[in-house]
Parts: sequence; structure tokens; C-alpha cells
Amino acid sequence: MSGNTQQLVLLGSGAREHALAWKLRQDGATVHVLPGNAGIAGSVPGISATDFPAIKSFCEAHGSTLIVVGPEAPLAAGVADYFLGSGIRVFGPRRQAATLESSKVWSKDFMRRHGIATARAWSYRSDQFAEAQAQAEALGGQVVVKYDGLAAGKGVYVCSSVAEATAALTELRELHEGWFSFLLEEKLTGPEVSLIGLTDGNRIRLLAPAQDHKQLLAGDQGPNTGGMGAYCPVPFLDDNALAAIRQDIIDPTLRGLQAEPFDFVGFLYFGVMLTPQGPKLLEYNVRLGDPEAEVLLPALESSLLELIEATLDGSLAQTITRQRPGAFVGVVLASGGYPAAQFPTGFPIHGIGQQTKGTHVFVGGVQPGQQPGELLTASGRVAVVVAHGPDLPTAVQLAYAEAEKVNFQDKYVRPDIGQRPAPLLETKAY
Repeated sequence: MSGNTQQLVLLGSGAREHALAWKLRQDGATVHVLPGNAGIAGSVPGISATDFPAIKSFCEAHGSTLIVVGPEAPLAAGVADYFLGSGIRVFGPRRQAATLESSKVWSKDFMRRHGIATARAWSYRSDQFAEAQAQAEALGGQVVVKYDGLAAGKGVYVCSSVAEATAALTELRELHEGWFSFLLEEKLTGPEVSLIGLTDGNRIRLLAPAQDHKQLLAGDQGPNTGGMGAYCPVPFLDDNALAAIRQDIIDPTLRGLQAEPFDFVGFLYFGVMLTPQGPKLLEYNVRLGDPEAEVLLPALESSLLELIEATLDGSLAQTITRQRPGAFVGVVLASGGYPAAQFPTGFPIHGIGQQTKGTHVFVGGVQPGQQPGELLTASGRVAVVVAHGPDLPTAVQLAYAEAEKVNFQDKYVRPDIGQRPAPLLETKAY
């Protein structure tokens, strides 16, 4: 059990980290966010999330013996490896284990080795575009092209024709210089869900199932983004579908983690598609999803801090995850022009703090203004407004009403978060 004296360092600077800081403070911790942002209390803007010596000095100066990692970059850079033997524990996998996210090719090989249900795929190097083009044509252009490394949620091209596949391969070649690798996957069909849990590599404690909305425009149209909104739990994901996901994806993943020459401790994200042939794993992330975290953490009734400590202590088997009743919906407030490479920012943000009790505004892409407490837009996804209701339609209505209270120039909100028609799952596969 954690008292009020736990000094904790949280790495990251987005709305996900704002939600993590809020939840961990609810659990009794004192949270320092490195670097954080102008809208997150306890931020330390002078220290980068990948400046490990500076992070260590800060921890020692403040008596912090626990680091919780928000984004993927510090994990891929080896933050957990750096602090081994230091007396400072890191909640997040070591660099080799983080390859589950940082390399799409390695991750797909892991899935194959351990019998995890996933799409067929072919891996290529940057000197094999002709071979990739031929494979894409053989599949009628019904393919997904994935850059091998970290790409901030934007290295994936979902194609529905040979022309689209050709364009994706051309863009991939133009964006990345030198040697690199990439995947070509068969395109699957069906609704997607996000399942995220805390795991020590042997057991996992799942948070509520969630669904995010990656495309910019209503009806899942337009370019992919880092996420325009999310909700939880997922009404159509019944016990049969969850049992199939556990049997075909989660359990073999845990067996695979135990068989590999590394330990895995941290959050593990399963991006799953519910196909007519059964659930298939699209990808792993080795951290909380964003914007999923912004709805999952308010939905979690259990102490996240206690779950983290139990995972690190090897006592996860003695824990349970309790969820609050009802539904949670998060709507992203984005800058006009996002997700293009450039768009105007620096606009004052008005209305934060005017929300109804029980509503959260988690800020990400913000910077300080001239006046004390003033926030300006700084990047694409500015904030996430999260509302709680007794059911999904009510939570949707509340989230949009509360989002109306926060304003800045050129604000864009996707209008149909949490409103996809309920899919009809083919029960024979579940």
C-alpha cells in the first residue's frame, strides 16, 4: 500500500502524461513530470525525457525511487537499461523488449514464432521496392504498408488499390533516406479495439477495452492521425470475443515473453482487429495508447500506483483491476491543418477550467503565453476533453458539450467519436 510520501517521476509531455499525472496524484503520489508542458502541474520543462543523466540527478535530489514512462522514445532509447542497479525502478520495458513496438519487422517475427493470430506479412529492405510492388499487385493492392521503426503513429498506410499501394511505397521511399526495412501486410477487415494491460511478463491485468478513432474526418475518412478521440468500454466486445482474444493473442503473447531472452515489465498494448476469421493482432505498443489513456485512466477505479508497484514487485497475481461503471468518451481538440507537416499555432486557449465536475481536460500540444496561466496552442493535438456518463450515448453528448467550452482559433474536432454503428460480429469465429 502506498502512502502520501511516494515521490514519482513521470516521463513525457502530452495529454497521456497529463492523464497519468492526474491518476497517480489521485492515488497519493507526488508527481514530477519531465519535461511535462505548460498545462501540467509539477512539470520540469528543462529536462528532456531522454536525458537520462539529468533524470537520474533529479530523482536523487528529490528522493524519487520510481520512474513511470509515458511515451515510446525513452523506452526505445533504453531508459530501463540505464537505471538498472541504481535503486531507481523504471515502470517500462528494457530496450530489447521495447523492440515489440520500435520494430514492426521484429514484432511480426515474434508473433510468428509464438503462434499469435495475426495477418500474413512480407518484410523488405529499402533496396527491394520492386519486389514489394510485385507482392502488392499480387494482392490486388489490398495491403497495409508499415515502416519498420517508430513513426509517431504515422508510418502506416492502409491501401485499397494497386494505385494506393504504389503511392504508399513511393512516399515511404521519399520520406526515409539510407537503409531501412518495412513490412507489407495483407489487409484485414473488421472493427478495431485496443486492449492495454500492466504485465510482468507472466501475468497481465487488463484495463477496460477501448476503441480509438485514427482518421481525421467523420466516417473514418481522411488521413491517419495520432488519434482524434477514444471511448471505453467497448459495448460490442462481449465475453466470447474477449475469450477469443485472450486465447489467440494475449495468452500466447505471455508465453512468448517468457520464452524470449528478456524480461518485460510495463504497459502492453494490443491493437486487435475482429475479423470474420477471428481476432487478429495488428500491433503491439509497449506503453499506454494516446488518446486511449485519457479515457482508461478516469475509468480505472483501482489504484494505478498500487498496480504499478505490484507489477514491479512480482505480486501482480494478488491484484485485481476494478473499473468505474458507465462509459468514458474523450474528444481531441486539434489545430486546424493537422496532421499536415506545418500549420499555424500560438493561438490563445480559452475555457479550460469551466468544465462540469467529473469532466477532464488533459492538455498536450500547449505552450505558455505572456500572461500567468495563459496557454497557447503548440502542436496538432492540443487537448482531450473527457466526459463520463451512465452509457455511451450520454457520455458522447456530454463530451461534445464540454468540448464546446474550450476554444482557440482554427479548432477542429472530429464530430463522430464513439458513434460508429455497432458491428455485427460473425459469432462462429468467437
